[in-house]
Order: sequence, then C-alpha cells, then structure tokens
Amino acid sequence: MGPVSAAVEIDAPRERVFAEICDLARRPSFTDHFISEFRLTRIDPVGVGAGARFRFTTAPRGVWMDTAIVEAEEPQRIVERGRGGRGNRIPSTTVWELREGPGSLTTIRVSFWTEPANPLDRLIDALGGAALWQKRAWHEAMRRLREMLESDALREAPVGVAGGNPHATGIP
Repeated sequence: MGPVSAAVEIDAPRERVFAEICDLARRPSFTDHFISEFRLTRIDPVGVGAGARFRFTTAPRGVWMDTAIVEAEEPQRIVERGRGGRGNRIPSTTVWELREGPGSLTTIRVSFWTEPANPLDRLIDALGGAALWQKRAWHEAMRRLREMLESDALREAPVGVAGGNPHATGIP
C-alpha cells in the first residue's frame, strides 16, 4: 500500500517539532484516534533505536504493527521501519520530513507505506481500502499535531515502559 502522505504547516520552530515527533512516548498524543494499545519497546523512547508496537484500530481491519526509528537527521528527517500484519510479515516505512519556512513556520510531511510480499496480503490491501483510510488518519494526525504544538498543550502524559526506571529517563 502507498505511499500515503499528509502534510501540514505548523507555527513552531523546526527543532521543537522534530523533538516531538522523534519522541515515541509522545506519539499517542496525536495518533490515538487511529492507533491503540501503544507500547514502547525500550526504556529510552527518543532517537535512533527507539521503537513501539501498536494496533491500527479502524477499517479495513485491526492490524498490529511495530516501528523503530532507524534514521534521525536532526532537525529535518526521521525514518522509521517496521513490520505488521499477520505474523509481522508486512514491512512498513514511515518518513517524516521537516522543512523550515519563514519565521517559526515548519512544514511537516509524513509518508507511510507497506510492501506486502504475500499475494493474499496484497489483495487484502487492494480491496480493503487501506490507502484511503490511512490517508484520512494521517491527515487528522497532522492536524492534531499542529493544534497541540501551536497551543503548547500536551494531550496526555507520555507512554512509559512497564518496569522501567522513570528516574533514569525523566519520564514522570
């Protein structure tokens, strides 16, 4: 499927936007409308190596996905790779691109795609309308991210790791 892209302009410094996106513990604050059961895969949720497991919760079907940050070129690009679907057999990629505009304006573009190798997975992808659903979900996520950063409002506390030492990471 894909790539599916969404873009938004945010009136916030690019470094601040980059920090928010690169911190996977903050990801549910703007994606919880289509992602549930979000879990971190390591104690440090920021930067290269940070990972998470979650479930896409709406149409065409609920799918478990993993993601991990594999590249972080501060403050302009973040690349995540993961797997999902039945048996984690479908590779996925998410790319966040941040461009600086005039003043404190930042343009963010997120692109997400999967590369199902199995013919059945490709058929389900094509017939299920996943691309249209993903496009709507990512557009809403970008709108929510803009609202959150421009109003300096944090929707919820960051996600933690069960059994992790909150004092070592600064997570409350």
